[in-house]
Amino acid sequence: MEGCIFCKIVRKEIPARIAAENSLVLAFYDVNPQAPVHILVIPKEHISSVLEIKENHQEVLSQMILLAKRIAKQEGVDQSGFRLVFNCGADAGQAVDHLHLHLLGKRRLGWPPG
Repeated sequence: MEGCIFCKIVRKEIPARIAAENSLVLAFYDVNPQAPVHILVIPKEHISSVLEIKENHQEVLSQMILLAKRIAKQEGVDQSGFRLVFNCGADAGQAVDHLHLHLLGKRRLGWPPG
C-alpha cells in the first residue's frame, strides 16, 4: 500500500528504530510507547488486519511470533513476562491499517486490559 506508514517503514522511506527483522517481518519500537518495552512486529507484506489473514499467511504469522519471542529475550522481559496483542478495528484500538503485533513489557500489565 503506497500511503501506509508501516509499508513506508518497511521500504525505509520513513526512519524507525528497528529492533529486529528477517525476510518476512520487521520489528520496531513504538513512537508512543504504552510500556517501557513497546515494540511493533509487522509483516513486510501489506495485510490490513487480522480479518485479511489468509491460509497462505501462516508462515508470516509464525515468523511474527518467533521474532517477538526473540525480541522479548533481547529486551530482558522473557523471564518477568510480556504481552503480545493484535488489535483489530477502530474500537479495539487499531490505529494503522497494517497488521501489527504489539510486544509490551517491563511493567506490571493489568487484566482485564482496556
